[in-house]
Amino acid sequence: MSVRASARAVARYGSWASPIGAGQVAAASLRLGQIGLAGNTICWTEGRPQEHGRNVLVHADAEGVAHDLTAPPWNVRSRVHEYGGGAFAIGAGELFFSHFDDQRIYRLGASGVPVALTASAGMRYADAVLDPSRARLIAVREDHAAGTREPTNALVAIDLQSGSERLLAGGHDFVASPCPSPDGTRLAWLTWDHPDMPWDGTELWLADFAADGTLAAAARKVAGGRTESIFQPAWSPNGELHFVSDRSGWWNLYRERGTRIEALCPMAAEFGEPQWLFGMSTYGFDGSGRIVCTYVADGLSHLAVLDPATAALRRIETAYTSIRDLEVGTDFVAFFGASPTAPEALIRLDLASERALVVRRGAQAPADPARVSRAEAIVYPGAGGGEAHAFYYAPRNDAFEGPAGELPPLLVIDHGGPTGATDCAFRWSIQFWTERGFAIVDVDYGGSTGHGRAYRERLKGQWGIVDVEDSIGAARFLVQRGDVDPARIAIRGASAGGYTTLAALTFHDFF
Repeated sequence: MSVRASARAVARYGSWASPIGAGQVAAASLRLGQIGLAGNTICWTEGRPQEHGRNVLVHADAEGVAHDLTAPPWNVRSRVHEYGGGAFAIGAGELFFSHFDDQRIYRLGASGVPVALTASAGMRYADAVLDPSRARLIAVREDHAAGTREPTNALVAIDLQSGSERLLAGGHDFVASPCPSPDGTRLAWLTWDHPDMPWDGTELWLADFAADGTLAAAARKVAGGRTESIFQPAWSPNGELHFVSDRSGWWNLYRERGTRIEALCPMAAEFGEPQWLFGMSTYGFDGSGRIVCTYVADGLSHLAVLDPATAALRRIETAYTSIRDLEVGTDFVAFFGASPTAPEALIRLDLASERALVVRRGAQAPADPARVSRAEAIVYPGAGGGEAHAFYYAPRNDAFEGPAGELPPLLVIDHGGPTGATDCAFRWSIQFWTERGFAIVDVDYGGSTGHGRAYRERLKGQWGIVDVEDSIGAARFLVQRGDVDPARIAIRGASAGGYTTLAALTFHDFF
């Protein structure tokens, strides 16, 4: 035993003193949102607790110093589909964003003063992209003004001078991801309809632009259906349409070449995500036409480069086990990344040197790696005899140890979603408990993303059953392994995880 370890005070698990307070957990964290690139410029949104959650549009200058682009009261946030996302578009020295209070699109030019572009009351906008050859935006519009039982969704073109709007595509309950081709002649987009969610069944559509800027009537379905989820259409520099599909049982990369759909790198990994928000991105093309992508395997995120000519995938080694919102520039990438010892931050990674630079930290208070409880990935028997997944955190505090023969209490955590996923990235809300002598198991119950479509569909018709059994199973596994006290086990969760918690307490006598 080291000198440091022998100097620890002995105290019951769950009673250890810690400098991490609830106020620190809440106040120290920015909510990092969307990323956008224009040349070498990185822009992003961040929600600030100290400003009552206002979402600010920020950019980094050439020295990497962050500057706000939107002062109070501007709040860069869309409410399309209620969850929003895709709240700003960038290009040609201008920014366009949805303002939360009235949901209109505003133009932010060199003056720095936002000017309203859209005027219609009752309309919401998201997922806007520039159509530069026609001096317009193409965006998802959600119409709350029609007085119908449910708002209607459509793709519209918004003229950059007059703000006038023109319908491009409708007829489906939901639309997303408008994506003009590099030469401006075609448009790809996604649709889905009730009762499906986008991770259940989506369709990828493609149409030519007519001479007047509308879409030709002969739109073609490229891929998708009721049992196939399509994610993030994107065009290669030479004009080939790419997308992510789970037709193999895993969200993998595909491209359309001629009349064929080709899998680029088939593997048991997830290159896509459940599309709860607009503007989500897991891949893009660098200046040489390579695909830079992120994927999840065994609960861990990886960054990689895929050569579309040879289908060779090469990992880029980073410290980050959680990567999201990847945007690809000519010779660099930007993403939100977190590691087991560092909270989420905005990262800029140079593709030539593969060196990573922290542009903006989500949590201002640094963590001491010596005090951090690191996750252990566990696989254990879940509902119905299948495997279930979770991350286990043992108690850790360099000033305390538990009494001989005592086991720590366990807190079972269920994430929201239910198609969400947990990961092993550092979170103050986990360390708050482990520093006090609690053990944590963060459960990726059946229904979670990151383990293939079959795992994601384990919850169909079984919500409140499979998730609960998987949560109990995680605790039982740790009890049988001798890690935790079977008499002191609690459960918590929020959103979908809150339902799992209530079902566990209502229908079982375990916690």
